[in-house]
Amino acid sequence: MSDLLRALAVSASGMEAQGQRLRHLSENIANADTPGYRRKTLDFRTLAESGAVRPGPVRLDRSELSRIHDPGHPLADASGHYDGSNVDLVIEIADAREAQRSYEANLKLFDQARQMTQGLFELLRR
Repeated sequence: MSDLLRALAVSASGMEAQGQRLRHLSENIANADTPGYRRKTLDFRTLAESGAVRPGPVRLDRSELSRIHDPGHPLADASGHYDGSNVDLVIEIADAREAQRSYEANLKLFDQARQMTQGLFELLRR
């Protein structure tokens, strides 16, 4: 029984972590055109004793910001350039698809463990 409960906890933690990852990915996509915006990344950590996954701290991508030439922009310097964001929409969409599939896999595992637990309770009631 404890293995089934541990499977429920591990898959629930995976869904929570991927949900947070999707939230940060959507923030990155929404701010792709915001001047000076740095892409947010999220790492995962596995808890050794339970196998559950926890999101680590949110980090800002320190890669170089794109330089955009627009002399009419209010943030443009004397040369007519300003710092754009370092968000690459192709990468963000690919990461979002990966996070969605991982969430769905955890959801299927959670549902199977729930069904097995429910079946066990049915057997014990007899």
